[in-house]
Amino acid sequence: MRQESPEERRSEAGFSPGLTNQVELVVTEADTAQAVGSGDVPVLGTPRVLALAEAATVAATATVLPAGMTTVGRRVELDHRVPTPVGRTVVAQARLAKVDGRRLLFEVTVTEGTTTIADGRVERALVDRHRFVERALRPS
Repeated sequence: MRQESPEERRSEAGFSPGLTNQVELVVTEADTAQAVGSGDVPVLGTPRVLALAEAATVAATATVLPAGMTTVGRRVELDHRVPTPVGRTVVAQARLAKVDGRRLLFEVTVTEGTTTIADGRVERALVDRHRFVERALRPS
């Protein structure tokens, strides 16, 4: 089993359950299932709901990320429950529910007014930005 370096242990100190943030989107034609290729109906597409939920998780950690670190998505569970037409405003809210080493587990909710249109969980991992990009760009 890999031991975490002292740098990795220190970098996690700023994360604690309860961190929250939200992002908002006014649904446009470009956000529809038709436009993003996830269906043939003119309502908010599930890929855009997911992107909005992930953006809320990124926003929740943005102010406490240690220098040189970032988070990357690892796993998503999302229930898209209600269709949303063009012109409506949706809000995605993320709350950091659990910190397990470098793993960050968020609970996410996407609403339109008082209606929950989607909810679920997003897991992200805390990584060294430079090393992550360097590995990703290595030739296969």
